[in-house]
Amino acid sequence: MKIMSVDFGDSRTGIAVCDKSELLASPLTVIFERNFDRCADAVSRLALKEKAELIVVGYPKNMNSTVGERAEKCILFAEKVKESCGIETVMWDERCTTVSAHNYLNEVNVRGKKRKNVVDEVAAVIILESYMGYRKNTAGK
Repeated sequence: MKIMSVDFGDSRTGIAVCDKSELLASPLTVIFERNFDRCADAVSRLALKEKAELIVVGYPKNMNSTVGERAEKCILFAEKVKESCGIETVMWDERCTTVSAHNYLNEVNVRGKKRKNVVDEVAAVIILESYMGYRKNTAGK
């Protein structure tokens, strides 16, 4: 199944996709949009263009597992995307993905403006890889 993941942000939204066999998650793009509705529409158009069969939206719960304002906004975003494109959306716990993305970029020595422009894509890849791992480990259960 072709899955697209979304790391929704107020100014940058990272997008990643996987191949149909769900073996490889790859960064696709970053959408630079501050308007909530326009960003949701851009994600919807991209999902249709990429022929995504499922959209995984990062769900930034608090570290104590409570749902804060940011997580609620991500739920609304996922609902708007689903309404716009008709593709099923699921929420996926994304705690610490941005930290992991920064750690990865430190390891490969990506700095400055380039880092700021790719960290959200890398976070989307981490979200997607985590979700694909879950699907693989729970298949048939």
